[in-house]
Amino acid sequence: MKTMKVLKISEPGKFDVCEEPIPVIKEGEALLKIKFCGICGSDLATYTGNQPFASYPRIPGHEFSAEIAEIGDNALGLEKGMLVTANPYFNCGTCYSCQRGKVNCCESNETMGVQRDGSFSEYIVMPIERIYPAVGLKPELVALVEPFSISYHAVNRGDVQAGDKVLVMGAGAIGMFAMYSAKLRGAEVYIADVFEDKLQKALSLGADGIINVKTEDINERVRAITSGNGMDVCIEAVGAPQTFLQTIESAAFGSKIILIGNGKKETTFNHSVLLKKELDVYGSRNSRNVFPELIELIGTKAGNIEEIITDIYPLGEVKEAFESLLNNDGSKLKVLINFEA
Repeated sequence: MKTMKVLKISEPGKFDVCEEPIPVIKEGEALLKIKFCGICGSDLATYTGNQPFASYPRIPGHEFSAEIAEIGDNALGLEKGMLVTANPYFNCGTCYSCQRGKVNCCESNETMGVQRDGSFSEYIVMPIERIYPAVGLKPELVALVEPFSISYHAVNRGDVQAGDKVLVMGAGAIGMFAMYSAKLRGAEVYIADVFEDKLQKALSLGADGIINVKTEDINERVRAITSGNGMDVCIEAVGAPQTFLQTIESAAFGSKIILIGNGKKETTFNHSVLLKKELDVYGSRNSRNVFPELIELIGTKAGNIEEIITDIYPLGEVKEAFESLLNNDGSKLKVLINFEA
């Protein structure tokens, strides 16, 4: 029986490398050989015990590129050897959200690496209808499709418009993808963070301006940028109480707040300010129906997006990769694991 390496978080802070049988596909499934996996903030939260939806032991991972190793006849034109990625959000199909087509909001959603086992495995099985071909792209870039989709969906949901002044709180990978997504819609985008290295990277990736909240007064900068009006759209991509509250402070009257960041800490504030400013607040969960569009965008319009990848670790150094992100000095954005190294 052929076996494969599987990486499991057996308990918070502990990785186990296991040998397990390569799974056997059923009808309607494909066997995928993993090439690259990205480490998501939710994977880090599972590793540290701060992921509110995870249970243990858990195989992390849902940002990946893979090669089709085995597949049956299908109507999607998918063939053995194709480079692909896949939608990692499993919806029930029967709840009220699913009935209305909002499958990303499924009441029983199971995301790979969180509620169900993920892609940190040499081989995985996926339903054929969840697989998207990415022929012609580098496999490293294909592993960016899922995290890009999170921010892209959020910006679409908030209906960011050309000419909008947008503030993104957080210059991590999701914040960078939010900046990218808003720029694709013609917005003027500023990004705020505590790490100067990340902010300089944001400038090189196309941000119109940066705000270092360690050294600058963010409220003064926002007033200067907007002639005292406030931002048309504020995007929270951290998941912390203080950054959420800052979006409320920075938003113009009659403007929008988009929430992407996910965290466990409660936030206390006077909700009357939402009424006073008549703010539209959008929660954004996962993504929906954007993978093919993003694969095309990455291949055509997002020319320097590869710069978001700052580190690639071999499979044998996965613990070091996670620890490097936990102790990030601001130099790391998207960290990938190379399953073929």
